[in-house]
Amino acid sequence: MIPVRVVLVTFLLTLLAFAVSLLLGIAGVVIGAKLRQGTPNMQIAYRDVAAPVAAAVCAVVLVSSLFLEIRNYRRARALLSIESSGP
Repeated sequence: MIPVRVVLVTFLLTLLAFAVSLLLGIAGVVIGAKLRQGTPNMQIAYRDVAAPVAAAVCAVVLVSSLFLEIRNYRRARALLSIESSGP
């Protein structure tokens, strides 16, 4: 159950980070093109902003969610062993 939760949380947060960074990247490219009075190159928003941000968020979320899930699993296992040893 742990790997499914970790993959699901990682995927959802990576997707959210990609969407937000793409929105901000597009806004930045459009503002930059208006200031330079040129045409916006939307490839920059995907290639140079959204993809690297999503990759970094994916790595951080994967490691942190694995850490949290393993810690919770060990804590539950320890509590179960304490409970079963009882009086």
